[in-house]
Amino acid sequence: MNVDDVVAARIEAARVRIQAAKRRREELSAARACGLAARHANKLRQLASPPVGLANQPAPETKSVTEPTEENP
Repeated sequence: MNVDDVVAARIEAARVRIQAAKRRREELSAARACGLAARHANKLRQLASPPVGLANQPAPETKSVTEPTEENP
């Protein structure tokens, strides 16, 4: 084996590693996109449905900030 063969082998090994890393990134990106879409759909479903146990309760009374109260005239 001469130096050119060793260099060529190293270049080929590096090319294989780069392709494997690129393929791995593409697979992770696809899985991430699928997961994000599923989480977003779940969030929209949760926002569309009323909270469990609170559907028949009246809304809590709130005081307006602009109305004067005894503590804050």
